[in-house]
Amino acid sequence: MVPRTLQPCIAIVGPTGVGKTALALAVAQAADAEIVNLDSRQVYRGLDIGSAKPTAAERALAPHHLFDVVAPDEPFDCARYRELACRVVTEIQSRGRPVVLVGGTGLYLRVLRNGLFAGPARNPALRAQLETTESTDPGHLYRCVQRVDPETANRVHPHDRVRLIRALEVYQLSGRPISEWQREHGFRDTGLRMCTIGIDLDRATLYARLNARCESMVAAGLIDEVRELWARGYGPELGPLRSIGYREIGAYLHGQCDLATAIVDMAGATRHLAKRQLTWFRADPDVRWYDAASVEVSRLLAAWHGE
Repeated sequence: MVPRTLQPCIAIVGPTGVGKTALALAVAQAADAEIVNLDSRQVYRGLDIGSAKPTAAERALAPHHLFDVVAPDEPFDCARYRELACRVVTEIQSRGRPVVLVGGTGLYLRVLRNGLFAGPARNPALRAQLETTESTDPGHLYRCVQRVDPETANRVHPHDRVRLIRALEVYQLSGRPISEWQREHGFRDTGLRMCTIGIDLDRATLYARLNARCESMVAAGLIDEVRELWARGYGPELGPLRSIGYREIGAYLHGQCDLATAIVDMAGATRHLAKRQLTWFRADPDVRWYDAASVEVSRLLAAWHGE
């Protein structure tokens, strides 16, 4: 179900670590709005420090939605996200409250605005087979996608098992690359109306901030967070626990590197993520860009209301 309202949502997007959370809070407070998550890791319970999830103090400043909705071992994809997000937005707007979407997952933004292509349904047996093959032969999934769908391989990270498995699943079930399905669909379905705001910083400032944030995450207890997740049965083989931060700290806890190396690797992976996010959002003609160091909430409110 897609809500039809006079007022669009506002989506605040951009690279990781740029200041989206603080800006979204400021906008939500100024507009008496509610915040909806647009980040693919912050949906998972227990992934708090490593996903830079809003703190309890931040969440107390405005209502927050779609954070902590599934366990790390539960299946969750963009179709499920779209279903939940449209339901939440409908409920919020039915109460007359504006909606602020915030996060860095470009695919979530796309499916909210433009829907999903009707590809083959999930095949649990095939997915399990692909997972097993990747575990015994790391890199197998990416090599296969490079061979059958180089267009998708060029835009998906080699460690992104979720999207690599989906690409191979679609190809094996339909005989056609997922990029071909997406191109035909064009993501043209009617979805949520929104004003999309992108914020960025100059590279040197952003990268310095990301390096510092990785160190602060470790100081804030990321190592214990990973240990606690493992102790609760959420092992390092799970997709969310293979994501940035959890993967590198997991390697440290397994004795594969020292802590200093883990932090350096984590910072490098985070910088690469920021670069990929910027590439994605810069290619979106509907994003209006602002400098995170100088943007004023009043300007965003004016853009939101079409002034």
